[in-house]
Amino acid sequence: MKIRVGIIGATGYAGAELVRILLTHPEAEITAISSVSFEGKKLSEVYPSYRTLCDMECGTQEEVLEKSDVVFAALPHGLSQELAAQCDNAGKAFIDLGADFRLESEDEYKQWYGCEFLDYDLHKRAVYGLPELFRENIKGKKIIANPGCYTTGAPLALAPAVKAGLVSTEGIIADSKSGVTGAGRKPSQGNHYPELNEGFHAYKVANHRHTPEIEQTLSKLSGKKVTITFVPHLLPVNRGIISTCYARINDGVTFEQIRQEYEKFYENEFFVRVLPDGENADIHNVKYSNFCDISLHHDKRTNTLIAVSAIDNMVKGAAGQAVQNMNIIFGLDEKTGLIIVPPAF
Repeated sequence: MKIRVGIIGATGYAGAELVRILLTHPEAEITAISSVSFEGKKLSEVYPSYRTLCDMECGTQEEVLEKSDVVFAALPHGLSQELAAQCDNAGKAFIDLGADFRLESEDEYKQWYGCEFLDYDLHKRAVYGLPELFRENIKGKKIIANPGCYTTGAPLALAPAVKAGLVSTEGIIADSKSGVTGAGRKPSQGNHYPELNEGFHAYKVANHRHTPEIEQTLSKLSGKKVTITFVPHLLPVNRGIISTCYARINDGVTFEQIRQEYEKFYENEFFVRVLPDGENADIHNVKYSNFCDISLHHDKRTNTLIAVSAIDNMVKGAAGQAVQNMNIIFGLDEKTGLIIVPPAF
């Protein structure tokens, strides 16, 4: 019997991407979708590319909860906690693509999002769903905080070196560039075509909400508090995130040791590809896929590790990772439904 899947917020970019991936998942079936903005409309009316593939009508959140074994919530922050509680009471799995369960500290959640924890016990039982780093925590759990796009690409680029203590945890810089889909489907001045096209700029410099989430992950790996400098940029492309991360190599550590640690750390991770020396991670090579490509570089003059990761922000940075988490909690092979080949050109 297939897993019954419901998607709340199915007409946003992340929700629509969930539909795209789950339509070909051999062990899952989409049984209900909802959208506040397009309730009563068929998904194929909102996204004509889904015509004949998903003509399902957008219903209510209550219908999604009733008809599903697992609920994906692709909603802005502040809207998932009550839904998670309802799923928890009904024994259903809940995978949140928003930010409500990502931060373990309520103080940080208040500071960066202006919201409070509604149920402390629920937050304690929620787990952070970055499979390559926290797989064992995810297994058997019902409430998953699906990481965001920047908070997937940057930590994966740095994780092996930070965890093994090969680089200094002081002075780490994560410099990331994202496609405009990361801003969501709702139009704004910043993603208006004439404003975006042929431009390139940093935004929310030293003040982006993903900063404490990246620090939380790196601190867990390091075993001590890690503070980073994080600067996001907006690329005039639809998809993809390049994260160029800088960390000072510790005394006595060679670049060869670092490469060996990365290859060992990720040797059994299908979705992380450590590139050979001389190659550069490129968003083109991961487009539409759940892969994360990592290239490693050594600035010999400053003895700095430069680790570059490339992901599709809508797949590994959102919907694909959410499906990967679903596969884990239901005991499926993680690759199920996620063998999506990036286009060659």
